[in-house]
Amino acid sequence: MGSVEGGNPLLLSSPEQNDFQEESTKDNDLINKTWTESKKLWQIAGPSIFSRLSMFSMTIITQAFAGHLGDLNLAAISIVTTVIISICFGFLLGMASALETLCGQAYGAKQYHMLGLYMQRSWIVLFICSILLIPMFVFASPFLKLIGQSTTLAEQTGIVAVWLIPLHLSFPFQFTLQRFLQCQLKTAVIAWVSGVALLVHVIVSWVFVYKLRVGIVGTAITLDFSWWLSVLGLFCYSVCGGCPQSWTGFSNQAFVGLWEFLKLSVASGVMLSLENFYYRVLIIVSGYMRNSEVAVDALSICIAIYAWESMVPLGFLAATGVRVANELGAGNANGAKFATIVSLLYSLLVGLFFWSVVMAIPGKLAMIFTSTSAVITMVNELALLLACTILLNCIQPVLSGAAIGSGWQALVALINIGSYYLVGVPLGVLLGWLLQFNIKGIWAGMICGTVVQTLILTIITIKLNWEKEAEKARIHMYDEAASYR
Repeated sequence: MGSVEGGNPLLLSSPEQNDFQEESTKDNDLINKTWTESKKLWQIAGPSIFSRLSMFSMTIITQAFAGHLGDLNLAAISIVTTVIISICFGFLLGMASALETLCGQAYGAKQYHMLGLYMQRSWIVLFICSILLIPMFVFASPFLKLIGQSTTLAEQTGIVAVWLIPLHLSFPFQFTLQRFLQCQLKTAVIAWVSGVALLVHVIVSWVFVYKLRVGIVGTAITLDFSWWLSVLGLFCYSVCGGCPQSWTGFSNQAFVGLWEFLKLSVASGVMLSLENFYYRVLIIVSGYMRNSEVAVDALSICIAIYAWESMVPLGFLAATGVRVANELGAGNANGAKFATIVSLLYSLLVGLFFWSVVMAIPGKLAMIFTSTSAVITMVNELALLLACTILLNCIQPVLSGAAIGSGWQALVALINIGSYYLVGVPLGVLLGWLLQFNIKGIWAGMICGTVVQTLILTIITIKLNWEKEAEKARIHMYDEAASYR
């Protein structure tokens, strides 16, 4: 009786208390697991976001300087950077994401020597593709005239496009070096190099535009210089002792297996370029609207803000791709799945934050680029569409990152074609042209395409057999290592 009154031994051994302790232990394990994964994720995502923001901010700064030289210069450089450069940027960036699959899995499998070999293959494939894309810059002016843009705007755009070819040729090396380093978690050097390049770009742009008054051509040259400065910094670190395990020198093996590498790279390039170009269609369409110069400027500003913000979810895309590839390469299927969930939650929180910012101060954001009241007014009118686009853009890249880590780029490319160009664009034409909602209707229809794509990717990710993906990664790494020997 006394033992019952004391109560403690019986109470501690009750089934309810045991259940409570088990639940508490599970909660603590989940918290610890989430915290550990968060640290690994942000170790990649943080510097990746900073470096992407730094590098893209160079383009934004260049647009801002050009905008204060006049509306024609802003429209010209905006068309080049938000359409032509974006197509090439998206395609080559997507091609480089093949390295996130291969280098990430090799690093997880501790096959470190394969990373340098993969990067050399990527240099070869991406540089050849960048050469093949040069006609887009050379023939920018006649193409714009062909589709109905004004002669003055088309000719100015053509001049800017030719002078930005060196920027375009820096992409194959910039993107591959970044992925080579981030797959090894050497992300601090990427952030430092990008930060220094951004600082130099601000100073050089100010000197060239305001002091030397070199005009729009000089503005383009400053962008070329700053990007190549970043490439030089990353290259020197990678090959001059910063990566002793993964960089063992140039090798003839880089020319072996180029066809398989090309197929994965092209699938990656198509996947990301279709996403990247999708909303740039609005810039081209705006040239057919009334007050086309105002429409081009307003939409260029909206797309610039969208692209600027998208560097954050692209950072999560990179981090998700690396983390998933690392875990699959190490044979940890559950770790790959959990990394995707954690990354998605963080990216969604970021999206909600930027949605709030755009809705609160769209006019002030527009004033970064222009002081023309008509353009600022149109940006205000488009704020809700821009905010919704930004929010959706923070979910989809993480799902694409999981696909990159698993090597499913070709499937995602097909989904993008169907969602964007068989659903979004036709809906945009229906709402914008046939129902006469103009640019707002076109944009709303395109958002519907993004919704469809996001839903499909969500279903695929939920149903993905992670154990099977881990086994595929293990077999691939074994075969690659055996062929290298």
